[in-house]
Amino acid sequence: MTADVLLSMRDVSRVHGAGAAAVQALRGVTVEVAAGELLAVMGPSGSGKSTLLNLAGGLDTATSGEVFVEGTLLAGLSRAKLAAVRRRSVGYVFQELNLIPALTAAENVALPRELDGANARTARAQAMQALAEVGLADVADRFPDELSGGQQQRVAIARAVVGPRRLVLADEPTGALDSVTGEDVMRLIRGRCEAGAAGVVVTHDVQLAGWADRVVFLRDGRVVDDTGRRPEPDALLGGATR
Repeated sequence: MTADVLLSMRDVSRVHGAGAAAVQALRGVTVEVAAGELLAVMGPSGSGKSTLLNLAGGLDTATSGEVFVEGTLLAGLSRAKLAAVRRRSVGYVFQELNLIPALTAAENVALPRELDGANARTARAQAMQALAEVGLADVADRFPDELSGGQQQRVAIARAVVGPRRLVLADEPTGALDSVTGEDVMRLIRGRCEAGAAGVVVTHDVQLAGWADRVVFLRDGRVVDDTGRRPEPDALLGGATR
């Protein structure tokens, strides 16, 4: 694994349950994502997209295979060390956003840094910088219910990229947004990758996947297609229907 590979998943499988009730969510998946690269993950419902994302970020544990984040093997880490890797290296954009209603936009973004031991002033400064990156410095002191859906999504992205974290994982980050705002969100994630992060985005939208350097297509827990750089939408559609 080269030094610039921020995420490496090697022959990773995930089985939920046991015996006759066992469900194989992923089957021998191997994926690497380097610094500066944005990877889109596509596939039908139940193909293993969200499972892949959860394993990549240490939210779930592989049944077999290895997952490395910035060269650190996640398997076998203590709960505390795994949590530290997630806080310091990985930023998440969840479908549900998971913003805390009682915290302002700036406080939501600063929270991961405070949990990682940064003092309040440093965390606030880093949060303001991240909010400025997504064009929301002027709403820093508003609460989530005072923001539009697109603004809330941008706050979630700011929280995902605040501080030194270099691996950005996003699960359908544009699913609840109109097409224009969705394009803006992908532009923000793309820009973060061009600044040196690595990104993995789960999306069902062929047009938005066009922002990625590569597209991995999953079916029944397996990688069935891995395109080259910046695929055209028609190529993605062709991969989806084979």
